[in-house]
Amino acid sequence: MKESVLDILIHLFENFLDAQDEPEPSRDALKQELEHAGYPEREVERALEWLEGLADDQGRAVAETSHRAMRVFSVHETARFDAGVRGYLMHLENIGILSASQREVVIDRLLALEADDIDIEQVKWVVLMVLFSQPGQEQAYERMEDLVFEERPDAMH
Repeated sequence: MKESVLDILIHLFENFLDAQDEPEPSRDALKQELEHAGYPEREVERALEWLEGLADDQGRAVAETSHRAMRVFSVHETARFDAGVRGYLMHLENIGILSASQREVVIDRLLALEADDIDIEQVKWVVLMVLFSQPGQEQAYERMEDLVFEERPDAMH
C-alpha cells in the first residue's frame, strides 16, 4: 500500500483536525494513531512535518499586492505545477477564495508535499487545509469546501 503524504493529511483532516468540539490532539497522539492505522512511519513523519510547516507559514506575512500585480511562477514551480494547476491557483485568487499571501502559503505547502505530480484535486485539499488553519476565513473555507466535495460522488456533505 503506497500512501502519499497528502493521503495522510486528508485522513488527519477528515478525522481529527476538523473536530471542533474536541481539543487538538498532540503530535505524539497523531503519530501513534496514524501508525496504528497502518500508515508507514516515514510518511507519517513527513505529514506531521508538513503540518508544522503550515503552522510556521501562518506567521510569515506576505504583503498584499494590488489587483494589477501578476504572479510569475519560478522555473522550479513551473516544473512542478502544470498549466492547469497554475491556472487553478490564479482562478481561486481571482474569485476571492485566496488572497495573494494565502496563494503563496498554498504554493509553499504544495511544494512541501514533494509529490511527483501535483494535480488540481491535490490543490483543492491543500487550499482547504490552509484556509482551515487561518482564523477569519470561514466564508472562503465554505466556498472551497463546496469545490472540493462537489465532484466527489462518495462525499457526504
